[in-house]
Amino acid sequence: MAALEEEFTLSSVVLSAGPEGLLGVEQSDKTDQFLVTDSGRTVILYKVSDQKPLGSWSVKQGQIITCPAVCNFQTREYIVVHDNKVLRIWNNEDVNLDKVFKATLSAEVYRILSVQGTEPLVLFKEGAVRGLEALLADPQQKIETVISDEEVIKWTKFFIVFRHPVLIFITEKHGNYFAYVQMFNSRILTKYTLLLGQDENSVIESFTASVDRKFISLMSLSSDGCIYETLIPIRPTDPEKNQTLVRSLLLKAVVSGNTRNGVALTALDQDHIAVLGSPQAASKECLSVWNIKFQTLQTSKELPQGTSGQLWYYGENLFMLHGKSLTVIPYKCEVSSLAGALGKLKHGQDPGTHVMPRFVNWETPQGCGLGFQNSEQSRRILRRRKIEVSLQPEVPPSKQLLSTIMEDSEKHIEVEVRKFLALKQTPDFHTVIGDTVTGLLERCKAEPSFYPRNCLVQLIQTHVLSYSLCPDLMEIALIKKDVQLLQLCLQQFPDIPESVTCACLKIFLSIGDDSLQETDVSMESVFDYSNSVHDEKMEEQTEILQNGFSPEEDKCSNCDQELNKKPQDETKESTSCPVVPKRAALLNAILHSAYSETFLLPHLKDIPAQHITLFLKYLYFLYLKCSENATMTLPGINPPTLNQIMDWICLLLDANFTVVVMMPEAKRLLINLYKLVKSQISVYSELNKIEVSFRELQKLNQEKNNRGLYSIEVLELF
Repeated sequence: MAALEEEFTLSSVVLSAGPEGLLGVEQSDKTDQFLVTDSGRTVILYKVSDQKPLGSWSVKQGQIITCPAVCNFQTREYIVVHDNKVLRIWNNEDVNLDKVFKATLSAEVYRILSVQGTEPLVLFKEGAVRGLEALLADPQQKIETVISDEEVIKWTKFFIVFRHPVLIFITEKHGNYFAYVQMFNSRILTKYTLLLGQDENSVIESFTASVDRKFISLMSLSSDGCIYETLIPIRPTDPEKNQTLVRSLLLKAVVSGNTRNGVALTALDQDHIAVLGSPQAASKECLSVWNIKFQTLQTSKELPQGTSGQLWYYGENLFMLHGKSLTVIPYKCEVSSLAGALGKLKHGQDPGTHVMPRFVNWETPQGCGLGFQNSEQSRRILRRRKIEVSLQPEVPPSKQLLSTIMEDSEKHIEVEVRKFLALKQTPDFHTVIGDTVTGLLERCKAEPSFYPRNCLVQLIQTHVLSYSLCPDLMEIALIKKDVQLLQLCLQQFPDIPESVTCACLKIFLSIGDDSLQETDVSMESVFDYSNSVHDEKMEEQTEILQNGFSPEEDKCSNCDQELNKKPQDETKESTSCPVVPKRAALLNAILHSAYSETFLLPHLKDIPAQHITLFLKYLYFLYLKCSENATMTLPGINPPTLNQIMDWICLLLDANFTVVVMMPEAKRLLINLYKLVKSQISVYSELNKIEVSFRELQKLNQEKNNRGLYSIEVLELF
C-alpha cells in the first residue's frame, strides 16, 4: 500500500517562480542532492536530508535561463542554457557563471536530458537531437528541422533500454498530438500520430511514461480529468511510415475538468502514479496516489496553499511548489497486491514498508535498487535465480496471452491484448485471435461480473472475426445491452443471422435516449441534418416531392384533405429527425446489414408496433432527405442508400401492416407513405409513355441511314 509521509519545505527562501512555476528539478550526481532551476536567473543545489542549499549560481542581469539545469553524470559537471542558445558548463568549485565555459549554439534549445550511464543529449526546439560532446566539438554546426511548421514540443523523456539511449518527445499542432521516438543505437527516428479517441476535443494537460523491454507506456492526463494510456513499441514494424496509435482509458475522473491552476502526473513505479489537481470542481488541490493495476486510490494529501501544477519524482521524494515554496513529500510503497491496493494488507509486527524504485532497469549492472544486501547469501540467491531463468524456455506471446485471459484482471488483460496486437503478425494470428475471444467469452459466462468490453472491441477491429467463429459474442452483448459492441459487430461481421439482426433492432429501438448519451458509438454514417440548407424549404412543403410532377394533379382528394389540415407543429415534426443522432447511427448499421427477406420477415413481426412506427418514421425522414438532391443520396460517410431505405420500408409494412394500420398515431405516416408510393407509380407511368416515343424515334433513325455529313430534322411528338 502506498503512503505519503509528512511534507517539509526544502528551503524557507521563496523561489523566483514565474506564472508557470519552476523550470525544473533534476537529480544531481549524489542521490540526496538536486538541482532546482527557477524561472528567472538562478540555479540552486539542495541537499534534501539537511533541507539546505549547498550552492547557488546566477546568470547576469538581463539574461534569463530558458531550460532547467542538469548534471552530466560522467563528468559530475552541471549544464544550463540561457537565452535559448547560450550553453554554460560548471562544477561545484565555480562561483560566477559568467566566468565558466560558454558555447553559443546555432539553434534554440528545448531541453537538455541526462541520465546515468550515458552522455547528456540536447533536444532542439525544431526536433533535432545532438550528443553533448558532438555539439561542443562544433557549437555552430547546422541543426536540421525535424518537426513541421507550427508543431511545438510539449514534453520529453529520456530512457535507457537494453543499455542504449531512447528519447521520446511529444509535439502538438492545431490540437493534434504526435510522438517521436529516437533510437540512438540504430539512429532510427519514428513518428506516431496519437489519436485521442472518443473525446477528440480534449486537451492533454500532462504526460508521463514508463518503459519495459518492448513498449513505452505513455500516460496522459487530459482536460476531461481522465488518464489515458498509449503503448508505443520500442522496435517499430515500419520506421519510415507515420504510424497511428490509439489511447485507451486508464483512470476515469481522477481530477476535475476545470482545475484552476493546472494538473500534473508522474509515474512512481510500474503500478502507481501520482496526480496533482483538484478531485472536484470546488475542492482544494490534492496530491493523490493511484494504483493503476487495481484501479484504486491509495492515498491523498490536501494542499491548501495551492500549487503551480508541476510535479517531480526522484527515488523516494516528490517535489512540488506548495504556495511559493518548494515542498518535498517522501513517498513509501509496498509491493503491489490486491490486499494492499484495497487497504486490507495485514502486518505482523512492523508494517515493513520499503521504498520501491521508480523503474527497474534490468540492463544496468548496478541492479537499480532491488533491495538485496551486499552479502554472500544474497549473491548466491541472485546466481541461482539467474540460472533458473536461463533454463526456462521462452513462452510465445500467444500462449502468454491465452494464459492471461483466464485469471488476470480486465485492465491487465486489456494491456496484454494491446501489446499482442502491436506485435508483428505471425502465421497463427487468426487462430490466436479466435482462441482469445473464445476464452474471454467462456470466462464471461462463468463470471457474470467479468465483461472486458474494451478487449472485445480491440479484437473485433482486427477484421479477423465473424459471427460463425464466435456466436456467443453477440449473445452476451445483447444480454448486456452493449449497443457499441453490437454496432461494431453489425459493421464487421458478414454472416449475422436474421434473428440476431432483429434482436439488435429491438435493443436499438427500445433503449432510452439518456442511456444512449453515455455510450460511444460510431457516428460516421450520420449527417448533421440540422445544418441542411433545405430545412426551411421543407418546412413550407406540405406535399411529398413527386420527382417533378405537380402535387395538384394528385386525385386522392381524401389524402389531400388530411394532409392540408395538419397543424404547423406536425409539419415541423415531419421535417425533423424523429430519433437522436446516436440512435440514428445504430439504425443505419441495421440498414447496412445483409439479410434474406424470407428469414427476416417472421422475426420482424415480433417487434412492438410503437417501435416499428418509430423506425418507419425514421426511414420516411431519410427518404425526404434523399429527395432533396438530384442524385437521391444522403451526405456523409457511408450513409444508407435509397434502395436500402425503400427495401426496409417494404419489409416493415409487409410484416406489420395489419398492426400498424390500427394505430391512430401511425395514420398520418401511412398516408405519407401511400402518397410516396402513388407518386412513384405516377413517375413510372409517365416514363413508360416516354419509352414508347423513344422506340418510335429509334425506328425512324434506323430507316434514315443515307444522311449527309450534316442535317437538321424536326420531329413532332403527339
